[in-house]
This record gives sequence, structure tokens and C-alpha cells, in this order.
Amino acid sequence: MSKLGAEKLVIATHNAGKLKEISALLAPFGLECVSAGELGLLEPEETGTTFVENALIKARAASAAAGHPALADDSGLSVTALDGRPGVYTADWAERQWFEGEAGRDWFMAMGKVEGMLQAQGSEVDRACWFSCVLAIAWPDGNSITYEGRIDGTLAWPPRGTMGFGYDPVFVPLGESRSFAEHDPEEKHRISHRADAFAKLVSDQFGG
Repeated sequence: MSKLGAEKLVIATHNAGKLKEISALLAPFGLECVSAGELGLLEPEETGTTFVENALIKARAASAAAGHPALADDSGLSVTALDGRPGVYTADWAERQWFEGEAGRDWFMAMGKVEGMLQAQGSEVDRACWFSCVLAIAWPDGNSITYEGRIDGTLAWPPRGTMGFGYDPVFVPLGESRSFAEHDPEEKHRISHRADAFAKLVSDQFGG
């Protein structure tokens, strides 16, 4: 199986914040991280129906284009009472047309959509949910591997907190009374679905 070494690693994202977060997590292992955006790589169409499929699509496309190993993630929120939705379509539920045909993401709208669907099922609806994260590494030789992380919780309403993004203001981890958006970012990063997936990656790729 291929292993990461002290080499350049392409982070398959055009999001500067995500690049910063992932680079910090990998800094102790001597990897030089550069984003797909910095390299001018095109974003592939995410046609998968699972987090694993979409993460692999992004990692393989970036690795093939750059000629270096690439790391991609795909993550989202799944709600028990909604049969696991929005799941892989988490970001799609936030898509909205703004003005002059310009599109963007409205996460408050997305949270409201989830809440509306729950309320339609009555006051005793199961509010259990979970965040998933899949990390995929792909190498130019065609090898690839994935690591899956998860954190379970419940959905709160109305949204609370200002330190998160996406669905964080309505997600309360099990055993907690605060939403993810009420957690300090460093605190959240220690317990999140992405932290779980990264712990598995580090253990496998770097031996601990």
C-alpha cells in the first residue's frame, strides 16, 4: 500500500480555510501542502452518491492533474428521521439563487429546511443525527485509500452560536448542551467527525 512521505501533498479544495485547517493537522509530518485552487486545478463534478465516492473523485482528479499525492474530504449531516438526508447532498440543500442569476449557499435556509421537515413529523420526532467525514488519499500511480469519521448528536432549534459554519449552529454533540457553533474552533476540532477521520489517517499513514 502507498504511504505518504515528506513530499508535496495537494489538498483537493479551493477553500482557503479548509487548506489552513488541514495543513495545520499535517504540519508535524513534514508534508508541504498546496491547494488545488493555488495550482489552478478545475473542480471535478461530484457525481457520487456516497461520501466515499465523492471524496475519491476529488482526490483522484487532483492527483492526476498535479502529479502528486492528493487528499480530499467529503462530509455532511445525516438525520435519522429523514432517512439519512441530506447526507451526501448536504451542501446542495443550501444552494440558492441570489440576484442576477448569481448562486450561493444559504445555510440558514438549509437549517430551516431540515427543521421544517422534522416539525412536519410532529413534536415527538426523533432528532438524532450525525456528521460524517470521509478523507481520501490518491496517488499518481492509481492507488487510493479512504478513512471515515463520525460524530453523533441531536438537532436543536433555533440555531445557536456564531463560531461555526454550515449546520454547526443546530448540531449538539451527544453528551453536550452546546451546539458546535458554541464551541471554540480548537475544541470542536478535537472532537469532530473530521478529527475522527484524521486520527485514523495519521495512525495508518504515520504509525500513531
